[in-house]
Amino acid sequence: MESGIKFSSVIAGCMRLGEWGAKYDTDGYEKFIDGCLDLGVDNFDHADIYGGFSTEQEFGAVIKRRPDLKSKVKITTKCSIKFPCDNRPNYKSKFYDSTPEDIIKSVDNSLSYLNVDSIELLLLHRPDLLLDARAVADTFVELNKQGKVKYFGVSNYTTDQFDLLNSFYPLINNQLEVSLLHLDAFYNGTLNQCQKLDITPTAWSPLGGGTIFKDTQDEKALRIKEAAKDLMVTYNCNLSQLLLAWLAQHPTGIRPLLGTSKVSRVEEAVKAVNIKMTRADWYLMLEASRGHEIA
Repeated sequence: MESGIKFSSVIAGCMRLGEWGAKYDTDGYEKFIDGCLDLGVDNFDHADIYGGFSTEQEFGAVIKRRPDLKSKVKITTKCSIKFPCDNRPNYKSKFYDSTPEDIIKSVDNSLSYLNVDSIELLLLHRPDLLLDARAVADTFVELNKQGKVKYFGVSNYTTDQFDLLNSFYPLINNQLEVSLLHLDAFYNGTLNQCQKLDITPTAWSPLGGGTIFKDTQDEKALRIKEAAKDLMVTYNCNLSQLLLAWLAQHPTGIRPLLGTSKVSRVEEAVKAVNIKMTRADWYLMLEASRGHEIA
């Protein structure tokens, strides 16, 4: 279910590579990129805002140093969120901007910062209540015609919001918060919509933000950890791999967007999505998350 785009089995998230996480220098970025590519992971997920509008440029410094990587990496990036920071001192408050002018400006900036010729997938990062769907669709047509962006999608959109924009331009992705600790997409129609439209969703925070790995008193996390004990033995995997395998069972082929800056964790994730759980075990984990027997 990939509607033209070819996602790798997992997506390498770049949010925590720079200022908002590992603070890699150019060598650190290069090692991470090469490590992912060696594992067959060629989709790298960005957003213009990451690192306070700095991570794209830092990532692009590797591409400038290593032009051979330009044809190997597939870039997803996002636009439309604005917030005040050192790199954007003129912004007075957080807001969303999905006007044609801003989308075009953001794409041109991303291409320049990342040192790539085209963006594989452009996402509108958050729903903009002032979005003019027809104008955005016309902008997508123009960006595609110019060869700047191959595919378009959204992130965090409801089914109604997705339907509106999709009625003017075919979207190929909805990037969602979905995990065993965040089940909304299974029940609010979002994943059903993806299956109906033959869309592969990508899952941000697929491990639930890491809460489950901490010394937590969260009842849901504790139930999941308890239910996972025997299954980790059954499937010869660790807890994070079990959570990713659970997501990968869905018929839409959910692709987890990883938040790690460690290549070893990416390797674990690649192995995890090949684990085939039984339906009984899948529903056992769902029951643990919900805290009651399924109807």
